[in-house]
Amino acid sequence: MGVDYYKVLQVDRNAKDDDLKKAYRKLAMKWHPDKNPNNKKDAEAKFKQISEAYDVLSDPQKRAVYDQFGEEGLKGQVPPPGSGGFSGGGDGGSTTFRFNPRNADDIFSEFFGYASPFGGMGDMGGSRAGTSGFSRGMFGDDIFGSFRAAAGEASGNMPPRKAAAIERTLLCSLEDLYKGTTKKMKISRDVADATGRPTTVEEILTIEIKPGWKKGTKITFPDKGNEQRGVIPSDLVFIIDEKPHGVFKRDGNDLIVTQKISLVEALTGYTVTVTTLDGRNLTIPINSVISPSYEEIVKGEGMPIPKEPTRKGNLRIKFNIKFPSKLTAEQKSGIKRLISS
Repeated sequence: MGVDYYKVLQVDRNAKDDDLKKAYRKLAMKWHPDKNPNNKKDAEAKFKQISEAYDVLSDPQKRAVYDQFGEEGLKGQVPPPGSGGFSGGGDGGSTTFRFNPRNADDIFSEFFGYASPFGGMGDMGGSRAGTSGFSRGMFGDDIFGSFRAAAGEASGNMPPRKAAAIERTLLCSLEDLYKGTTKKMKISRDVADATGRPTTVEEILTIEIKPGWKKGTKITFPDKGNEQRGVIPSDLVFIIDEKPHGVFKRDGNDLIVTQKISLVEALTGYTVTVTTLDGRNLTIPINSVISPSYEEIVKGEGMPIPKEPTRKGNLRIKFNIKFPSKLTAEQKSGIKRLISS
């Protein structure tokens, strides 16, 4: 049967591209020969097998041939004529497929942005930062996360270069972004000990969320990636994202709330009661007729403006008017009598 590439990468047969990339990153970092100095030969064989498995399964054409004919078929230049396989591109219309495995170091370079220290072709200059997952848990009352920053050695005597930044989303509630808060993040990273060998250390990063910060705001912790010879550690970058809120929708510095009211309330007056993001109760009486497009604006009850913390945007109250599905003849004549003038 030959090698089972799916088992090599520890993925199921329906694995998508993202699943394959995640599996490759994790296993390639684990089995890189430089990470296994006491078991280098076995690690190198395993590393090359992982690379070959990723090379085949991430290529739709190679994967299709492998799924149908296995490793032997893939490397034996099949499918056979007439099997409906892939054309070799000749004028004769021959149906052949040639397997050209990619260099393991080249694949590694593309993912991690640096060349392998053994047998590589120099720095491939890839721009991807490799990470091995980001787990969530709790740290006190805050989100708990862990980074495994990926970086590596530059080959030859090239000057040190900066490893690509590692970015992670930091989900915040609208309350957090209204009041401001402190988040704690736990990271683990490789640093060089006194003898120059890499050792894993854990560190708690404190992130001060300022009132009014918007989705997309970036918080950078310089050089918090792995320390590796010949590479300046990558920056860790947290990017703010907003959790959806059950009551409010944010629009820039404004907050929008939609109230459901009846047609009678729309015509005769309505009092809005809203609990703000910092727990205050607002009561806003509306005495004018509320049309479907009516919007009540309460100044200064929106989100704080980050650069001017004493100022806030507005609270905009919209209305969803429930019209009756039917009216009796008596109700119709009553309404006509009341509102015709």
